[in-house]
Amino acid sequence: HHQGREKKSSFAKPHDAQQHDRTPHTAVTMVNFSVSDVRKIMGKPKNIRNMSVIAHVDHGKSTLTDSLVAAAGIIKAEDAGDRRIMDTRQDEQDRTITIKSTGISLHFHMKEEDCPTLPEDCDPDCRDFLFNLIDSPGHVDFSSEVTAALRVTDGGLVVVDCVEGVSVQTETVLRQALSERIKPVVTINKLDRAFLELQLDGEEQYQNYVRIIENANVIISTYNDETLGDVTVSPAAGTVAFSAGLHGWAFTLNKFARMYAKKFGTDAVKMAKRLWGDSYYDAKAKKWTKNSTGADGKALKRAFVQFVLDPIAKVIQLGMNDKIPELEKILKGVGVELSTSDKEKQAKKLMKRAMQLWLPAHEALLEMMVMHLPSPAKAQAYRCATLYTGPLDDKAATSIKKCDPSGPLVLYVSKMVPTSDRGRFYAFGRVFSGTVKTGQKVRILGPNYEMGKKDDLFHKSIQRTVVMMGKNAEPVEDVPAGNTVAMVGIDQYLSKCGTLTDSEETHPLLSMKFSVSPVVRVAVEPKNTSDLPKLVEGLKRLSKSDPLVQCSINESTGEHIIAGAGELHLEICLKDLQEDYMGGTGLRISDPVVSFCETVECESSKMCLSKSPNKHNRLFVKASPLPSELCDEIDKGDVGPKADPKAQARHLAEEYDFDVTEARKIWSFGPDQTGPNIVLDATKGVQYLNEIKDSVVAGFMWVTKEGVLCEEQMRGVCFKIYDVTLHADAIHRGGGQVIPTARRVFYASQMTANPRLMEPIYNVDIMCPQQVIGGVYGCLNQRRGQVVEEIPRPGTPLCNIRAHLPVLESFGFAAHLRSQTGGMAFPQCSFDHWAIVKGDPLEEGTKAREIVLGIRKRKGLSPEDDLPPLDRFLDKM
Repeated sequence: HHQGREKKSSFAKPHDAQQHDRTPHTAVTMVNFSVSDVRKIMGKPKNIRNMSVIAHVDHGKSTLTDSLVAAAGIIKAEDAGDRRIMDTRQDEQDRTITIKSTGISLHFHMKEEDCPTLPEDCDPDCRDFLFNLIDSPGHVDFSSEVTAALRVTDGGLVVVDCVEGVSVQTETVLRQALSERIKPVVTINKLDRAFLELQLDGEEQYQNYVRIIENANVIISTYNDETLGDVTVSPAAGTVAFSAGLHGWAFTLNKFARMYAKKFGTDAVKMAKRLWGDSYYDAKAKKWTKNSTGADGKALKRAFVQFVLDPIAKVIQLGMNDKIPELEKILKGVGVELSTSDKEKQAKKLMKRAMQLWLPAHEALLEMMVMHLPSPAKAQAYRCATLYTGPLDDKAATSIKKCDPSGPLVLYVSKMVPTSDRGRFYAFGRVFSGTVKTGQKVRILGPNYEMGKKDDLFHKSIQRTVVMMGKNAEPVEDVPAGNTVAMVGIDQYLSKCGTLTDSEETHPLLSMKFSVSPVVRVAVEPKNTSDLPKLVEGLKRLSKSDPLVQCSINESTGEHIIAGAGELHLEICLKDLQEDYMGGTGLRISDPVVSFCETVECESSKMCLSKSPNKHNRLFVKASPLPSELCDEIDKGDVGPKADPKAQARHLAEEYDFDVTEARKIWSFGPDQTGPNIVLDATKGVQYLNEIKDSVVAGFMWVTKEGVLCEEQMRGVCFKIYDVTLHADAIHRGGGQVIPTARRVFYASQMTANPRLMEPIYNVDIMCPQQVIGGVYGCLNQRRGQVVEEIPRPGTPLCNIRAHLPVLESFGFAAHLRSQTGGMAFPQCSFDHWAIVKGDPLEEGTKAREIVLGIRKRKGLSPEDDLPPLDRFLDKM
């Protein structure tokens, strides 16, 4: 009895909770712990766990997080699962999706009987733990939020729906997590669906879970990082939990192993191994076997089914059918008592309560996190190498590795969180070393800061440091290494993310790489011209609040352009801009516009020559295409201006058949020094060549930013300079003479090399039942889509279709697909690659020409209805 009573008292009792609700709101924020408790544990890096919850869209992240928050006493246990406390914004509640990642700090005391052993590296006497938990969105459009969440955490709880299994986005987030060196643990969620909806029998369920875990492990081992060691998950090891977030219950095999260990007279560790895999208990012979038939030839039930799934199924069934006496009898056997108020509940409510009392979700999840996720003290030792840009033996790096609160300050700000005060932001991040204090002076290093230079650097003091609690923030004096923190008063000096340090020797941490790129753009303008300053201010705030969105001004037309990852992402950004950052001012929003690229298909048909305005200098150039693999390497940064020229030349010669001498004389990559275009010097013995190098490169930057077809960026073009004749007198070959010439000759060589237009292509993943596949194919065919593969999901009536769809055709695609399939198909789009649009833009009546002329008209280029003639750029000898 004693145990049952103690368990109940750890929940907030229902009648207290009602009294709380009447008191002013601040009284409820913390119930089972106070800020001073939290601050105490902050100083023990071994007892902290920083983790993010990651998963595919609608697999139950926020719902699962609820049961953890309820266990800390912040919301009532009855509400857990329906409140979704982490979705703080109104539109998140309305659409039932998470849009922004939200952080919360929870403090738990692990009781002896719930968690008999503690991990080796934590304080043996201290059973209090602090969880800094971030709930992240699952939509592919918001995967930049996931990246930001992963940067400041060390462990990831991957949630997988037991019906849908490992989906596309599960794979994307797992890949992101492993590249940041984050240790994953898995929970298989929505078990209530397996029992109630699909009504599978035990063996089928077991096979289904095995398949899910195998799929997850395949992904984990594909992207595995050696320094992490083996991070594959398995229920027997305790790194897989089973949960039902909506009903607030969950279990790990250890939980059941402890229940049965006394009965069978073995220890819990041995028992846990027996509850998974091919092991069967022969009740007649009273022994364990590996065969599914008993001594007397009868078929045996698998241990997992017999000892885990069957009891759960029984409790659920009795609860749903209101059989209270029998239910009480079973629960008494596991040491749980129903109170009188519980007995008045019926059907689903009764079942939910019984399961919550018997297998509370937070116990299973917390035990798994405490035992299997690394503490900051452990994790920073192996994460330091991938984060820190400076030498790995200087003061800051050694302090990061030790997670030392007295070392030099290193703090990474991963995102900006809007405050209740409009237009101001908390800078949310994580202290990797040192201690951040209220009122401390810090050096703020933005993403463009280079060691020893002055740009993107501010010296400012922090006004307040606070701890995030969902939508509320609690002030604390100082925050030591290994914790997440939000800071007030430095939002004006940071654009999206950055590093804070206090000493000059500390190098900045690596900026984040996003797995999606902003390819969809809209132009916005205010309805009243007088609201223009409001718009500019609003755009500044918008670009702070979202890690991915790009706001820019088109120089020639003066339009304000917002670029996002997809339709949904843009829609949310525009809504924020209008309602939160501009106070409801009216906006005119153009149709979404897609960024294209220009490229060439073959080498220029003839040597192109342009003369300078004073006719004294001549440039001879040809253009040729670069292989697409090389463009991808340049995008990733494996090939670029920073690499060692000789090694790079060898790499280019071996992999891509470059001439070694030419590859050594690459003048520049462009646009912006890093883009996937190259200008190189293939001349032999030209005088004064170095003097015009800067001017030619400047012309090249201009051309690659605005190509000849419709002033879109170029991609995959290599310009080779074959010969240059220059005037002997230096004054006649200055920038004013050479830059326009270089621009004209590059344009001419692009025009003669079969110019083509490239469009971005989405990788679309569609989950749908078998019977509506026809509608999906029809919908894709209307929009120039191509199906790549179709995989039926074993054990479910669902099917996975992967297809490539041009971004240009993707607007309204989701709505159209739903109308074609009666709302059964669900698409996920993410940017995949660039592909050449079929047809020659120089020929009449092709799709490519139609797009090019459309863009020229929109941009108001001259001539609007045709491409510029070649002789505008090409000169005669």
